[in-house]
Amino acid sequence: MSIYMTKQETAAANAIVTDDMFLTTDMPTTAGSKMLEGYNSLFEAEVLTRLKAAGYAVAGKTKVGEFGADLLGETCYFGAEYEGEALQYPAALAVKSGDAKAAVVLDVNGAPRRGAAQSGLTALKPTYGRVSRYGTIPVACSGETVSVVANNAADCREVFNAMAGHDSKDGTALPDSMTDAGKAAVTKKNKVVVLSSMLKGTNEEVQAKIAAVTDNFTKNGFEVVVADADTVAYAGAAWNILMSAELCNNVSRYDGVKYGYRTSNYTNIDELYTNSRTEAFGEFLKSAILFGSETLSTENYKKVYDKALRVRRVIRDNMVALLADCDALLMPAVSTMAYGKEMVENDKYLPYKENFFTAPASITGLPVVVAGGVQLVGNAFSEDLLLDLAELV
Repeated sequence: MSIYMTKQETAAANAIVTDDMFLTTDMPTTAGSKMLEGYNSLFEAEVLTRLKAAGYAVAGKTKVGEFGADLLGETCYFGAEYEGEALQYPAALAVKSGDAKAAVVLDVNGAPRRGAAQSGLTALKPTYGRVSRYGTIPVACSGETVSVVANNAADCREVFNAMAGHDSKDGTALPDSMTDAGKAAVTKKNKVVVLSSMLKGTNEEVQAKIAAVTDNFTKNGFEVVVADADTVAYAGAAWNILMSAELCNNVSRYDGVKYGYRTSNYTNIDELYTNSRTEAFGEFLKSAILFGSETLSTENYKKVYDKALRVRRVIRDNMVALLADCDALLMPAVSTMAYGKEMVENDKYLPYKENFFTAPASITGLPVVVAGGVQLVGNAFSEDLLLDLAELV
């Protein structure tokens, strides 16, 4: 069974799963880390409350990479999921196997989109602020987004509509008036732009997916043009800086004092902090913490972190300009349609490299749909249009 924490037996027609980044009162929430092993929350995530009110039942939780920052869950303290030699995204497995109609996940560093692309599923990462993050484990707060993975666009749309909307408990949640105005401004143009600069490093199978989707749009009367937007290709480098800095700040709360793992090997408070974190955090997360800490240092704050913030604005402005004349930007979600065990084990920093493809939507907060193994990034509030496009691929 693909669900590693089971709550109850539910009918597949209304069953959903969450990844282990959502607070629940009847199951532990671990964020895939030894640091939170066995942690039970006193309240549940807002999106789960809304989904239950809409008639969905939470069947259980799926594994997640440590704090959701890795490739497809390979850093999970409770073990990675493989089929043969291919790394699998646990939430995608739950949907593909029929254990759940959809998976509600936290997209921190693109893992849900990579998993959906490689599993032949559909994923929706909405406009930043359209879905409440209240009750999720914070990692990279300026970009992480509650997302949906399902078998098709119709299921994604249904689940998204049930959980979207303003939440006063989330300071980043957009007011309904802004959402309504934004949705009203979206108009269909029957045009898709392929970003050639984002094809760098992809193999023939991925390029064939791009070509197949392009052909489908052309057959359905869309104009498909190619643009070389080099600026967008810098999103990965900028997001690595911002994500690591925010991750470093957010995980600083895990100190072995109030909750979480506490080492038994200490004689003073400094040793308590240091040894608890050293023993509980995995190698990849430690690397991200060190990188983030260096980024936020007095010496590097202005020339690294502040510059990444300014690059973020330039990238968003460029993408919005491209989207002014089209419905979506078409780009790969991955460099390859499968990550082999040897590939993953030999390159511990593959997540930093693979987010070259997912970072543009993460860093800008723009919505994106994965379908047919590729990504379609759209204007803010264009989720419905993107899901319509997904049905054509």
